[in-house]
Amino acid sequence: MSVLEGATILVTGGTGSFGNTFVPMTLAKYNPRKIIILSRDEMKQWDMAKGYENDPRVRFFIGDVRDRERLYRALDGVDYVVHAAATKIVPTAEYNPFECVKTNVIGAMNLIDACIDKGVKRVVALSTDKASSPVNLYGATKLTSDKLFVSGNAYSGEHGTQFAVVRYGNVMGSRGSVIPFFNSIRERGELPITDDRMTRFMITLEQGVELVWKAFDDMIGGEIYVKKIPSMTIGDIGRAVAPECRQKVVGVRPGEKIHEQMIGAEDSPYTFEYPEHYKILPQINDWASSVERIKDGKKVPDGFVYSSDNNTEWMSTEALTAWIRENTNKIGKI
Repeated sequence: MSVLEGATILVTGGTGSFGNTFVPMTLAKYNPRKIIILSRDEMKQWDMAKGYENDPRVRFFIGDVRDRERLYRALDGVDYVVHAAATKIVPTAEYNPFECVKTNVIGAMNLIDACIDKGVKRVVALSTDKASSPVNLYGATKLTSDKLFVSGNAYSGEHGTQFAVVRYGNVMGSRGSVIPFFNSIRERGELPITDDRMTRFMITLEQGVELVWKAFDDMIGGEIYVKKIPSMTIGDIGRAVAPECRQKVVGVRPGEKIHEQMIGAEDSPYTFEYPEHYKILPQINDWASSVERIKDGKKVPDGFVYSSDNNTEWMSTEALTAWIRENTNKIGKI
């Protein structure tokens, strides 16, 4: 039985792509007592609420993770928290660095404090491949956030609140991602490709939700869960979306990597492998040798790196074309 059965769950940034998938899936599978959506965009809440008008289990709460006092009010009676709120668009973060830090770092600190003080049982924070060996501000703030949530387990002391992190890459078809972007400009007959060598991890929102569920049920505290997912080249993604278009190489944008990385060589001494995921254990307090955290995991080799170019699993253009065909109505809308 999952810890989420009959629980009260709060999702920060819950009107985004993740929340729009997490809420219906979790309602259907675990029948929680309540899911509270905390976000700062009233119009997104208004739109999302239309789908739950007759479901008393879903509540909406205007608020911002930057506002510590509001978090304390929102967390009344909450058992579990999914932290999905973030400033995520790489160029936006580069041009608005103070705002990015306020949400991604100060917001994480506020949430950790509030969850401990309000007696929340477990918190799962969403991370990104860009937090592994970051080269842009967004990645740097998410790495800081990951460290805060990992250390939050020591910070909570006898309060007992447990914190874990899930990390994954490109979410297929989500708002602002490359698939809806390519789709929106295909009538031009040309797709801008940053670099022929560029590779990306591919994960569906449903897989992201399942990884969060796994973390809630498996965590002891301090773990970073990394889903095993396939890779694709950016050129193959373009060919799957718009096979009729020619491709023009336009160069890598500031803050962008050629290949995505989710586990760096520095993490390998603390990383364990499982059938469907990896788990990076904390370096602090000897938690990386904790049998209850390792469970049945197998230690990865020293120097192990999990990146989109050295992946053993690849998605074909045909497979992505089929996925696009089946999910046309969702692409770019959540």
